[in-house]
Amino acid sequence: MSNAISGQADDYYKFWNEYHLCTLTTLRPDGGPHVVPVGVTVDAVAGVARVITRKSSRKVANILAGGGTARVAVCQVDGGRWATLEGVAEVCTDAAAVDDAIARYGERYGRTPAPDPERVVIRILIERAMGQIPAQRPRAAASSAAG
Repeated sequence: MSNAISGQADDYYKFWNEYHLCTLTTLRPDGGPHVVPVGVTVDAVAGVARVITRKSSRKVANILAGGGTARVAVCQVDGGRWATLEGVAEVCTDAAAVDDAIARYGERYGRTPAPDPERVVIRILIERAMGQIPAQRPRAAASSAAG
């Protein structure tokens, strides 16, 4: 399978490295969507997105209910810029994978989460990348009225 994210423009990659809160969508066993805010890191070269979380979370339960893997989507929005990555997720409990994901999270978000023995990684093999990342226009400065 080809790396679905590799065909995106440089601005797309840059957007996934900016500080943004994202959402992760998994499907509950009844088929309903479960959408939660998360931090996401993207390794464009490997075609993988990662989310760190607790193994007791609903999102992990939803993935495991699908036999250990499940189709998911992560998304981020900033004004008119948006990007969504879809793919197949698996839950990784390996200590090296968790440590790597924590380090990547620290690089993107500027902080390292406190140690948590319940921490696991949701590893998403990216199958589809879409979005709209137009060149950023300078935002108008707020004017202050002298009173």
